[in-house]
Amino acid sequence: MIYAEHLRKEFKKIVKEPGLKGSFKALFKPKKEIVVAAQDISFHVPKGDILGFIGPNGAGKSTVIKMLTGILTPTSGECRINGKIPQNDRKKYVKEIGVVFGQRTQLWWDLPLQETYLVLKEIYEVDDAKFKKRMAFLNEVLELEKFIKSPVRTLSLGQRMRADIAASMLHSPKVLFLDEPTIGLDVVVKDNIRQAIMKINKEEQTTVILTTHDISDIELLCDRIVMIDKGKNVYDGSLHELRENFGQTRELVFEADDDSGLTEEQFRKSLKLGKEDLVIERDKNNFKVRFNSAKIPVGDMLSHTLSVTKVKDISVKDSDIEEIIRNLYRQGEVSDE
Repeated sequence: MIYAEHLRKEFKKIVKEPGLKGSFKALFKPKKEIVVAAQDISFHVPKGDILGFIGPNGAGKSTVIKMLTGILTPTSGECRINGKIPQNDRKKYVKEIGVVFGQRTQLWWDLPLQETYLVLKEIYEVDDAKFKKRMAFLNEVLELEKFIKSPVRTLSLGQRMRADIAASMLHSPKVLFLDEPTIGLDVVVKDNIRQAIMKINKEEQTTVILTTHDISDIELLCDRIVMIDKGKNVYDGSLHELRENFGQTRELVFEADDDSGLTEEQFRKSLKLGKEDLVIERDKNNFKVRFNSAKIPVGDMLSHTLSVTKVKDISVKDSDIEEIIRNLYRQGEVSDE
């Protein structure tokens, strides 16, 4: 459904020197600099998948989404959505996609929500019978009834996000682009929107590309993620593979039975581990030991801990997906295999 191959986007930026002299120079003899926002981005998304498209701020996510939606033209490379090139024949193409930008609304501020949908009905040329059936489905999934007669400007953030998702789905798009759809929302509203996305995807086989900084969105909605940093692919695969390949860090949490004299240096020396493979945090008799299970198995770490101190309570936690992703960002160089 989505085919992106070797996408690259360059922008020209005028570099201005300080002061009045710099302003005149920039006006008459501007110095230009090439900024590469995306380079060699490639991924494919089958029909009906939900893809998590993630990366730190400034990684190039929005640039790639704008190329896929046809807002920007790639400097080089190719993208096709359902066999169509987004930048060609825009009117036909946009009828097959829905787009939600979390911080920008596509709704008319002073119109009641139901009138906004009537305007969109005409824009997308949705016939009366299909529109009625579609609105019934969107009301069921997104619970619009309570505020559908209210002007858009009176809606809360959570209501507006639900209304925006409904607007993007009104014409039954084959592909839905969601850019930070849960940003700034409370836990209950976030859960409602996630449930709605899952239901739309399951019942209509809508292909979804989701960009988000909320790791919970990724864990609950996406089987696969594409991660980019500095305009490049750094990972493409499933969350399971991500944990298997890059989630060797484990966390041992225990409460010592006495005022233990254990120190991080003692642990490292006895286990022959470096600073990068073992870190200890301590609060009185409560210890949190983060260690590389590729260097020392969990069983050996447990045995060693129980041999050097009396323990009242102990537990081992797997790697947190947020911590794994944060470490990948820091490394900045990960194979996408």
